[in-house]
Amino acid sequence: MLTLKGKLELKSFYQIIFEGSTLEIDSSVIETVEKSFEFLKSFSEKKVIYGVNTGFGPMAQYKIEDSERIKLQYNLIRSHASGSGNAIPPKYVKAAMLARLNTLSLGNSGVHKSAIELMAELINRNITPIIYEHGGVGASGDLVQLAHLALVLIGEGEVFYNGERHLTQNVFKKEKLKPISVELREGLALMNGTSVMTGIGIVNTIYTRRLLNWMIAASASINEIVKAYDDHLSVELNASKKHKGQQDIAKQMRQHLKDSSLVKKREHHLYTENKNVTVFEDKVQEYYSLRCVPQILGPVLDTLNHTERILFEEINSANDNPIVDVENKHVYHGGNFHGDYVSLEMDKLKLVVTKMSMLAERQLNYLLNPKLNDILPPFVNLGTLGLNFGMQGVQFTATSTTAENQMLSNPMYVHSIPNNNDNQDIVSMGTNAALITKKVIENTFEVMAIELITIVQAIEYLGVQNEVSTRTSKMYKDIREIVPVFKEDMVMFPFVKQVKEFIITNDITN
Repeated sequence: MLTLKGKLELKSFYQIIFEGSTLEIDSSVIETVEKSFEFLKSFSEKKVIYGVNTGFGPMAQYKIEDSERIKLQYNLIRSHASGSGNAIPPKYVKAAMLARLNTLSLGNSGVHKSAIELMAELINRNITPIIYEHGGVGASGDLVQLAHLALVLIGEGEVFYNGERHLTQNVFKKEKLKPISVELREGLALMNGTSVMTGIGIVNTIYTRRLLNWMIAASASINEIVKAYDDHLSVELNASKKHKGQQDIAKQMRQHLKDSSLVKKREHHLYTENKNVTVFEDKVQEYYSLRCVPQILGPVLDTLNHTERILFEEINSANDNPIVDVENKHVYHGGNFHGDYVSLEMDKLKLVVTKMSMLAERQLNYLLNPKLNDILPPFVNLGTLGLNFGMQGVQFTATSTTAENQMLSNPMYVHSIPNNNDNQDIVSMGTNAALITKKVIENTFEVMAIELITIVQAIEYLGVQNEVSTRTSKMYKDIREIVPVFKEDMVMFPFVKQVKEFIITNDITN
C-alpha cells in the first residue's frame, strides 16, 4: 500500500494506475484538508467568495443566500454532468481521479475531508465513474468531465464496476459506501481543475515512452539485418551535436547492437583501398529512416521528458479557483484551472508520436520494397511471388493509420472558441488535446505492430536468427510466439491486434 502525502511521483502513479497498488491518505494530509475546510468556512461568513455564496461563471454577480449554499453545489454538479460521446476507458478515469485526489490533498481547496476519503476508496476498489470524451474546453478546467466524477461522489450517475456499467447508488449499497458530505464548495472544488487532462496526459507519457523503446529496438534491428555501417551511431558523431536526446538514442541503439555480428565497420570496407572499383555494390550510406534515427527520435525523447515534468508539476499543483491560503489567512481568486500548460504539452507530444509513426511507416516501406533494400523479396513474401502477397495487405493499414495521425496532429492549443457567455473568452481545449494524443499513440502502436511482424519475417527470410544481437533475438522470439512463420497467405488482422496488445502491455526494456 502506498501512502499519499500530497506529492505524487511517476513511480507511485504507475504503481496505482498500471499495477493496481492501493493507497492510503497520510494523517497529515487529512489534518491539512480539515484546517483548509474550517478556515474557508469561517473566512467566508461575512465575505463574498466565488462559488461559496455566489453563482458560477457569468452568474457570479448573483449572491446566494446561506440557506441555499448546499443546493447551489448540487445544482452545479447535476447541470454540468452533460458529457457525450464514448466513455473514457477506466484506466484513464482512474488516473484523473488520482490527479484530483492529489490536488485536493494540498489543502488549497477548502473541501470536506470526505471528498478525498471517498475518492481514495473508489480508486482502491476499482470503481470508476463513467466520464465521457466530449464536453471539456479546458478553461475552468475539465468542468463537464469532472462533473461526472462529482456526480458519482454524491451517489448519483454511473460507474464501471467489475467490468460492467452500474448505477452508482447500487454499487455504493453493495460496497457499503456513503456519498460525500457537501458542506461548502465541494461541487466547485471537485469540478474546477485540470485533473482529467492531466491524468490522461500522464498515462499518455507512460505509453509514449514504451512506444519509443519499441521504436528504438525496431530501428536498431533494421540497421542490423541490412548490415548497415554503425558509425552513424558512434559516440563521436553524436557527441558533435549537443542535443542530449540524440546522444541518448544513439547510446540505446549501440547497447541494443553491442553483440550483433551483422553491423559493419566502415573502416573494414570503405576505408581501405578500392582502386579498381567504379560502382560500389553496397550502399555507402543508408537511407535516412535508418541512418538518421538518433536525430529523429532525439527530439521525441527530449519532448517526452519535458512533457512528463510539466504534467507532474500540474498534478502536484493547486489547479482550482479560488485558492485557499490557510497560512496567510486569505482566499485568492484567479485562474489556476486554466489548462494551457497541459494542452500545449499534449499537442507537442502528439506531434512527436506522429513523427514516430511516420518513421515506422518509412522503415516498413524500406523492408517491403526490394528496390530499396536489395536483399528481401517484395513485401517480404516468403511464398510464391505473384501467387502469394506476404505483408502487402497490412502495408495499406500502416499507411492509412499514419495518414490519420498526420491529420490529427493539428494543434488544439490554438483552437480556442469563446463560450460561457464569453466569460471563458479564451480556452485551452486541453482535454480534447489529451484525448486526441491518446488516439495518436494507439494508432502508432498499430503501425509499430505491423513493422515488428515484418522485421521478424525478414529475419526468417535472411536466416540470420543466430547472428542478430541478443536483444533482437528476444524481440524476434516474442513476436514469433504470437505470429507464426507464414508462406501461405493468412488473415492478418488478428495477429496485428495481438502484437499491438503485446507491445502496449510490455516494455521491451524490461
